[in-house]
Amino acid sequence: MRPDKPAAADHVEADHIAEAARLERTAGLYPEDAEQLLLQAAAHLELAGARDRATALYDRLLSADAEHPPASPVMIRALKASNLWEYGHEAEARAIIDGVRATAPRDPAPWVIVAESLESHDELEQAHATFTEAAALLLPPETPDPPYATHPLLFGRHRVRRMLGMDHDAWDALADRISTSPVPLDELHDPKRTWSLGSENPAELRAEITRLQAELGSYRQALSRPFPVAILHWPAPELTELLTAYPSLTAEYPSHEEHLATIESSLRELSASGTPNLGIVTGTVPSYEAFAASEGTSPEEPSLLPQYATTLAARGRAAGWPPERGAECWCGSGAGYGECHGAGA
Repeated sequence: MRPDKPAAADHVEADHIAEAARLERTAGLYPEDAEQLLLQAAAHLELAGARDRATALYDRLLSADAEHPPASPVMIRALKASNLWEYGHEAEARAIIDGVRATAPRDPAPWVIVAESLESHDELEQAHATFTEAAALLLPPETPDPPYATHPLLFGRHRVRRMLGMDHDAWDALADRISTSPVPLDELHDPKRTWSLGSENPAELRAEITRLQAELGSYRQALSRPFPVAILHWPAPELTELLTAYPSLTAEYPSHEEHLATIESSLRELSASGTPNLGIVTGTVPSYEAFAASEGTSPEEPSLLPQYATTLAARGRAAGWPPERGAECWCGSGAGYGECHGAGA
């Protein structure tokens, strides 16, 4: 008897199941990072086709006790809705999507998740309405430089409008401007592209291959940086404790004021060089010492500091930079960013 699916597919599914189990065990060891780890585990379960188990993980996160509430419940509900719809629970998924839209989250991620779920099930009008609600809330049309996290919102809206045959508006023009793809968005999102795959014209096929390569490059770029490029920030009491315990690190941090100024200048340089998705992670001495022990390295090793920052960012600890207009400065002074380290930006 021939198997229902290739052995290679079984192997891939088993790998995803094993990785999900590893992430769940790790979440038990690091409760402060449990949410991010369990979300990754749920993603692996979805890839393995174990969607009921993924839903159970989402429910586990949403039912966390008051002492450890989820940091991003709206995003978890959005992920749950998308997953439910994929294995036949359409009514429940729609109800959750309506709830997500009603909460009007300030984070673009839940909007993108539910809009793409609607889009994937051919609910193009509703997907367009969802993308547009999010754009109206998060991105006034005159926004000169939209945050990196909002780019999928603009690209998704552009794609759906193209499929609906709608004319460009200000948000579509903004999507065109920020796109780094070598192929224009109008071509990438052309609903007639699938027809060209059945063409016998070599020129049409070559053009479609070029467009697919451009799309793949964009996806790879997004996947290569699932978390921000983050700079490490030590609050004044933590830096004092760090330098008292490890005086050799004074060479890295001559003073707290200079440390803060260096963070801001480094982020501005990265931004000016075109690096997207920037953030700041806040360190603590106990956490840093535990990280050093896990790496088998002395906390006095300066090269460990950027590794620590990257690890915190990967665990979902990064705050986006620059702060939103009117928000408090990242340094913790309590002053607005524009009147503090953002002055003159």
